[in-house]
Amino acid sequence: MNRQRQAELFLVITTMIAACGWIFSREAISGMPVFAFLGLRFLGAALVLLPFCRGQPIALAKLRQVLISGLWMALTLCLWIWSVSTTPSLGEGAFIMSLSMLFVPLVAWGMMGVRPARAYWECLPLAFIGLALLSLHTPIVFHPSQGWFLLTAFVQSISFCYTSRIARDVPLLPLTAVQLALTGLAGVLISLFFEHWTQPFTTTTALWLVASILIATSLRFGLQLQGQKYAAVASAAIIMVLEPLLTVIVAALWYSERLPLQKIIGGVLILVAQLWFRWRLVARLPSKR
Repeated sequence: MNRQRQAELFLVITTMIAACGWIFSREAISGMPVFAFLGLRFLGAALVLLPFCRGQPIALAKLRQVLISGLWMALTLCLWIWSVSTTPSLGEGAFIMSLSMLFVPLVAWGMMGVRPARAYWECLPLAFIGLALLSLHTPIVFHPSQGWFLLTAFVQSISFCYTSRIARDVPLLPLTAVQLALTGLAGVLISLFFEHWTQPFTTTTALWLVASILIATSLRFGLQLQGQKYAAVASAAIIMVLEPLLTVIVAALWYSERLPLQKIIGGVLILVAQLWFRWRLVARLPSKR
């Protein structure tokens, strides 16, 4: 197997792990406070990553930007774990979260003055029709978790843009370790001030927590990094869109979640909008000779 095919396989495995990570998180928070889980998960992942950061110092001049990037990530994941804890449907939430990459061009326009490409305006109506079909019930009922996921997707797009702007000048592993550590610290602090342990910490919950740390965070990051390093841009863009679809499948298998046809159509429209946008952007890139 050549290097590019191996990288694509890594990315496919990454999306599968990401989908399973939703289940790991949902199972773990059923046995422990929500933000305690978030804090322990990401502090644990930061500690796993720390030995690999040796010899890659962050310049003092860039430290403030790195810390701000970490705070944006912390806010994103605090909103995400709260959304997961309140949603009746993980698959629906995964589709809404996937909109974050369609928010990125708008955020980049506001933050950096980069006008969105024509392809963005072509696919945006399709994405919003998909969101409407996914979110609205008959009779019309809007579940609060949908709003939380939508807010999380928007905040994630801000975090993505800010991190992308500074990542060129900062070693990737230390940047990620700081982001994970700040996210974990935020979770621990919120838990200490606002949460109470109302049930014993069981072996089962501990195993879900360990799986979240080692598999859904550390292993996923490592595979994604290797995959994005060698995979073709077009392949990587399309493969990473699979996460919400795989989350729906995993949730259906684990929780017997079933999305009605209206919501399935909405999710498919969101995926089509993303694929169209990414394909058009990739098509504009100069080919390698």
